[in-house]
Amino acid sequence: MTGLFITLEGPEGAGKSTNRDYLAERLRAHGIDVLMTREPGGTPLAERIRELLLAPSDEPMAVDTELLLMFAARAQHLAQVIRPALAEGRVVLCDRFTDATYAYQGGGRGVPEDRIAILERFVQGDVRPDLCLIFDLPVEVGLARASARGRLDRFEREGRAFFDAVRQAYLRRAAERPEGYCVVDASLPLIEVQASLDALLPRILERVRG
Repeated sequence: MTGLFITLEGPEGAGKSTNRDYLAERLRAHGIDVLMTREPGGTPLAERIRELLLAPSDEPMAVDTELLLMFAARAQHLAQVIRPALAEGRVVLCDRFTDATYAYQGGGRGVPEDRIAILERFVQGDVRPDLCLIFDLPVEVGLARASARGRLDRFEREGRAFFDAVRQAYLRRAAERPEGYCVVDASLPLIEVQASLDALLPRILERVRG
């Protein structure tokens, strides 16, 4: 078996964590060694950076500060978790990765994509997801789900225009490289979303078993 890097992307309320858990369960039922992780975060140090990024604050965070913190957490995550797991031949399921940076900091904040790409190459080297699952749903549905969870973090407090731009950035990336992306309709009932993941399972298993 070879390592496989699968990322789960999407806006607030898209059900990424729930579906990551489901996909991991299905893969483990086939004897696959799975590691679940998330971004920003994934290590104790990266989780502390996550707290800085998500906590509302009276001091506005500069866009470049936000971008650099994202990649600082990612560098630690790659070094301590993702690279070692892939080297061991494990399947890594990551709740968000660099596509989120292109969507949130690029689409939402307006950071030029070439600036993000420079940091991507510097921090990641040749590490890229083998498959990116984008859980897509209307902005108003996602925000309603996020609000129902309780206290909103710094990103969840952004307005409709921000999340419209995030959604469009995700969909644009999927359209530009369809072979590496799969868009899942996350507005459907959970059982139907998970049926979509079941349909992807043979493709994933084939890649893992080489």
